[in-house]
Amino acid sequence: MLDTVKEDLKSSAATANELQYMPGFGNDFETEALPGALPQGMNSPQKCNYGLYGEQLSGTAFTAPSHQNERTWCYRIRPSVKHSGRYEKIELPYWKSAPHIVDDVISLGQYRWDPVPMTGEKLTWLTGMRTMTTAGDVNTQVGMASHIYLVTESMVDEYFYSADSELLVVPQEGRLRFCTELGIIEVEPKEIALIPRGLVYRVELVDGPARGFVCENYGQKFELPGRGPIGANCMANRRDFKTPVAYYEDREVPSALTIKWCGQFHRTEIGHSPLDVVAWHGNYAPCKYDMRNYCPIGAILFDHPDPSIFTVLTAPSGVPGTANIDFVLFRERWMVMEDTFRPPWYHKNVMSELMGNIYGQYDAKPQGFVPGGMSLHNMMLPHGPDREAFEKASNADLKPEKLDNTMSFMFETRFPQHLTEFAAKEAPLQDDYIDCWTSLEKKFDGTPGKK
Repeated sequence: MLDTVKEDLKSSAATANELQYMPGFGNDFETEALPGALPQGMNSPQKCNYGLYGEQLSGTAFTAPSHQNERTWCYRIRPSVKHSGRYEKIELPYWKSAPHIVDDVISLGQYRWDPVPMTGEKLTWLTGMRTMTTAGDVNTQVGMASHIYLVTESMVDEYFYSADSELLVVPQEGRLRFCTELGIIEVEPKEIALIPRGLVYRVELVDGPARGFVCENYGQKFELPGRGPIGANCMANRRDFKTPVAYYEDREVPSALTIKWCGQFHRTEIGHSPLDVVAWHGNYAPCKYDMRNYCPIGAILFDHPDPSIFTVLTAPSGVPGTANIDFVLFRERWMVMEDTFRPPWYHKNVMSELMGNIYGQYDAKPQGFVPGGMSLHNMMLPHGPDREAFEKASNADLKPEKLDNTMSFMFETRFPQHLTEFAAKEAPLQDDYIDCWTSLEKKFDGTPGKK
């Protein structure tokens, strides 16, 4: 187990090679950083070992159905009321929450962006967050926001939690270390991290500046999708999700804690690190997942399945089968379908689709959709392959073909996604993206039997 942090943040780097994880998604875990710190057979003893305080962190209502109920019991140096003081509002002007509709910004359209560049500005996890779209309503706990993060320096004696949302983090460049109340997670490109609502953490750089994507989920937590007739295996398997072991800091140092609450940011000053959970047990915890372990499923004779078959995680809504958010992954895979147009087909969708490119080339858009870039196809707006992709797929020799060196994803929601002013006016928007379909030709020929 990880030892107490005695001196300063250098000890976080020192433990990087000692990081330990427990496998499983939604498991009931137990872990302790000091022997005997975790009570056995009960949650709230009259006196906890080591003079610790027992405290429960609830991720669902107390009366949620047992298969959905999520909570973790923490045994900590101080109760978290000691991590809270008088708050003052602060501004993080680039981090927006729904509803956020800008009068002179048109969200109706097909949009694509080049990667948001680093500018040389000093940016932490908080100051480097750039909201691209918002959907739903943070106050009624439905919908989402999508962000780009640019991080050039670690948070030092500074901590954060969101009372509004769960965060799904998708790195594209550089590694991040999330030092949380329940343990340390490191993520790199091709991995994702899930940070639960209400969990305190700080974010550190591991090896230089970092950029990536964030899906901020206001609604029910992400879960694995039902596989239906696929059965018990493939797609994302539970054993490949990793949750950190207990870790704590016992540091008396002036610190700042920022809370996101109802779309506003509040800051309080405290005299110590709030990462003081020595032991914990429960099923409400952060985790990471390596997307290289995702096992895609596809057609092996003809036709092209709906992209929902590539769902990694889903956040359900109150409508069965219609997600608040789906996180969908398009990674390396074999294409073997006969007499079939293999790229994604042209379509309009009740879901709004925001895509990001982690690396490589996406098969439906061979030009312009570059690593670090994003695209948005809002609900009920038509989209699909550009002319180059259409012509290539329509005339290809349909041998088995491996789509290689490719990884893109989609944040898909049942809500319309509204552009922020940053997305419309500051981010590197490709003004000519809509023109990628202009050169599609009329090929209609009424001659019977002609293709």
